[in-house]
Amino acid sequence: VQLVESGGGSVQTGGSLGLSCAFSGYTYSNYCMGWFRQAPGKQREGVAGVYTGGGITYYADAVKGRFTVSRDNANNTVNLMMNSLKPEDTALYYCAATYASCWPLRVSGVDYWGQGTQVTV
Repeated sequence: VQLVESGGGSVQTGGSLGLSCAFSGYTYSNYCMGWFRQAPGKQREGVAGVYTGGGITYYADAVKGRFTVSRDNANNTVNLMMNSLKPEDTALYYCAATYASCWPLRVSGVDYWGQGTQVTV
């Protein structure tokens, strides 16, 4: 299984960025793809998750209404669109795949991780 992230970068407060995660190698039809983030000196936290089968989405309270997670099963990608970005959104963002429950997202429940991509606001 491979998860390869793209996107990220630097943006001013209030701006937008999009992240994408291309995944391959999964054999199940319905599982959870999630996004985590880790700021310096802080624990990794779940940001958003989406089931690949039904498309049900979940969000952390801190990003609800600003971030949108979506999946494109035809292209095996999961995307995270981030709007109205704040300095506190600055972190290393990781794509993750898990057979466990999609929410709450737990680090311990993740089966596969992407390499991480930096977002700086």
